[in-house]
Amino acid sequence: QVQLVESGGGLVQAGGSLRLSCAASGRDFRSYAMGWFRQAPGKEREFLGGISWSGGNTYYADSVKGRFTISKNNAKSTVDLQMNSLKPEDTAVYYCAAGWGIILRTTVEYNYWGQGTQVTVSS
Repeated sequence: QVQLVESGGGLVQAGGSLRLSCAASGRDFRSYAMGWFRQAPGKEREFLGGISWSGGNTYYADSVKGRFTISKNNAKSTVDLQMNSLKPEDTAVYYCAAGWGIILRTTVEYNYWGQGTQVTVSS
């Protein structure tokens, strides 16, 4: 089992950048694929991107491709989400998640979730 805690959320102006971090505790973090999702009020949880257990492969949703970057540090048991060129529509609660597999894009494929961190982008 693994516990996840996100940090780094906050208020940023449109066009700005923010870096979210997800710290993991528990066993076998390096064996998990990781993902980032977000959920805006009244909307479903949206997949943003994922990274393989080794950190060698990343994949992104079209909505954030080229603006968001995921990185994984197995030695530190962290996974980060670098967000650039932020837009007001990026406002949401952001979640990290852990699961087993190669390419995980849906919520049901992930086994463990953090509590989320709020990101607000002002226009």
